[in-house]
Amino acid sequence: MNSTTRAAQRLKLFSSALFNHKKTTLFRPTFTRSFANMAATTDVQNYKFNHSMIRVKDPKESVKFYEFLGMSLLKKLSFPEAKFDLYFLGYDAPGAVSAGANLWDREGLIELTHNYGTESDPNYKINNGNVEPHRGFGHTCISVDNLQAACQRLEDAGYKFQKKLSDGRMKHIAFALDPDGYWVEIIGRKPVEETEGVKETDLKTYRMNHTMLRVKDGEKSLKFYQEVMGMKLVRTHEAKEAGFNLYFLGYGDEKQNTADREGLLELTWNYGTEKDENFSYHNGNDQPQGFGHICVSVDNIEAACDRLEGLNVNWKKRLTDGRMKNVAFVLDPDNYWIELVQNERFTGQANF
Repeated sequence: MNSTTRAAQRLKLFSSALFNHKKTTLFRPTFTRSFANMAATTDVQNYKFNHSMIRVKDPKESVKFYEFLGMSLLKKLSFPEAKFDLYFLGYDAPGAVSAGANLWDREGLIELTHNYGTESDPNYKINNGNVEPHRGFGHTCISVDNLQAACQRLEDAGYKFQKKLSDGRMKHIAFALDPDGYWVEIIGRKPVEETEGVKETDLKTYRMNHTMLRVKDGEKSLKFYQEVMGMKLVRTHEAKEAGFNLYFLGYGDEKQNTADREGLLELTWNYGTEKDENFSYHNGNDQPQGFGHICVSVDNIEAACDRLEGLNVNWKKRLTDGRMKNVAFVLDPDNYWIELVQNERFTGQANF
């Protein structure tokens, strides 16, 4: 039995524990929560785009890569009974936007999920979301101080690129490849003309800027993320000649320069897909797997779920489902999973 099969079996078992408490007693993460000091309502102004989850083959290589990009390993959660570990990485230097905050009071984190045994299976491969017919998730994006120097540093370290700065017509972006072949876009916060010839780059200034998802119907997805999830549209890029639009959404100040932000969501809509009844994107959780979900932390998990229930959302998992009473999963219009988790700042108690 290869690790792909084992991982699928573990996912089935984990899903049983997560969604149906009658089927298995595989594991029971400890969770404590007190609502004594919490408001009875929820305010989307307190929401944060906390993290994006991707599955990885070898956590040592993946953590090494993201630490090379300047991230810090903020927390590791281990579930040996279910045979997987979770690694949460983010920027934590003194000047970082979320520096020093608790894990769930941050934006722009990456969660790496490792299923035991995949690292030693030569046949195990991640779906990076960019290969037909399994496209969906596109990339994460890092914004840096000096674009050319940042890219050169990665190249000198031996990391591969999907697109170098010198490739194609778009000389202001590059795409590095992480150990699993996920695309990591690299953009500069200054015009490329200003950073030409600069040889130094400061990792302490880097930010995990956004996560990109392809969507079938741009109008429908915008409505969902704004009216249901409470995000604000901060920038739109129309590429009419190329036949696509890009929408950048997030929480907080929508007037802030998007390249200076962390925790944005980029939706890519290719014209015409909304008219094709048979068209759909791969959500990353069907086989072959790769991307898992995005996560929004909220001020009051129960009130937030009640609000969403009133908006008639589609659920993957309600709070009351399964043994894990501390997380819920909503489905967006393309069936991407959105995790909801309590922001500990509003309870003063740990989630896990």
